[in-house]
Amino acid sequence: MENKVYYGEYSLKHWIDLLLSGNVSLPDYQRYFVWSEKDVKILIDNLKEKKFVPPVTIGAFKVDGTNKNLIIDGQQRLTSILLAYIGLYPDQKAYKKELEKLASDNDDEEEQDDIEQDNIFEWTFQFLTKKGKNKQEILSAIQQELRNDYKDISFNIDSILDSRFLGFSYLVPSIQDKNKQQEYYSSVFRNINIQRRGLLPEESRRSFYFLDNSLAKLFEPDLCKEIRLNNRKLDFVRYLSLLFQYCKDNRTDNVAKNYGRSMEEYYEIFIYSTVGKDSSSMFKKISDVFIDNKYQETIDILKENIDLLKIKTLPSIIDADMYLLGLVYEVVFNKKRIDIAKKDSLKNELDSKIEELKANPSHAKTPSLLKYLRYRLALSLEIYGRYMI
Repeated sequence: MENKVYYGEYSLKHWIDLLLSGNVSLPDYQRYFVWSEKDVKILIDNLKEKKFVPPVTIGAFKVDGTNKNLIIDGQQRLTSILLAYIGLYPDQKAYKKELEKLASDNDDEEEQDDIEQDNIFEWTFQFLTKKGKNKQEILSAIQQELRNDYKDISFNIDSILDSRFLGFSYLVPSIQDKNKQQEYYSSVFRNINIQRRGLLPEESRRSFYFLDNSLAKLFEPDLCKEIRLNNRKLDFVRYLSLLFQYCKDNRTDNVAKNYGRSMEEYYEIFIYSTVGKDSSSMFKKISDVFIDNKYQETIDILKENIDLLKIKTLPSIIDADMYLLGLVYEVVFNKKRIDIAKKDSLKNELDSKIEELKANPSHAKTPSLLKYLRYRLALSLEIYGRYMI
């Protein structure tokens, strides 16, 4: 039996009902909402003027007899339509100001209201649909939360909800095996986006995580949401791949060899090898590090050590590598923790070495060169080796 594809179109009102009811959802690898307010307005104007808008791609995904409808392509369009309908737009500037305000407060921990905070930098329409199943419920929830990181927009979409349509293609794979379906949709997602601009490498890479959902939180653990590197979330796969190779042969001079100009390919080889789709002899096997792939306890310990050093905002890749390469290695592979009695000395030595590296004009200008990356790896490993228990 061959995979089937069905085509059709729904009114904007029907699309909104599908989103609010949860009848369509996002796979784990989908990117975040990145369209600007101007992008949203252009889309709504195009719909009003009956201009062509690319159709949405939905995939049927069956697990244990339950069918899910996954948005494979079209999240930005559907989210924009929902935002225009509700009259809200996630305000990154306001959210960033709030983050800066929190960072400038003292470190005393206080009781926080038990309300899930919307990370505007990692926002999807599901943040809104969790708040309510209709426009009034969502607006009421946001008002009760006293949120200030959404702003009002008015694109007058109500008058066209029943008279404007957005097309779709609906994919129904013939295969019932969960892993085969995941592999199919992973390839569909990447094929759709391969010619597009604006998809960050780590966003495209998430389609690989879908090949084995049990490892998604290893490749992209929650702790990375709390660490900002140049206003972006930390790319944990970078550190895992470098260290899984170093741990394999215990040589810094061989790390990422021949991949200096194609690091994304290097990361993808690591992921494919880890999920078992294409084994590579470059990296230590995940089964040799985590028994039965049970890694969450180790990630939790890593989070505790990161909190101990108060690693939250890293201004450069030099800072990030010096603080994290040795730490991740010691916790993940050697199962050690920072000696609390020595944490201040450790932090002072790291900061001093970072300052020294940045004083080197060549290193500061081209930190991504493999020779400098390997040098930071060796330094970070050497420093952390003296402060762990």
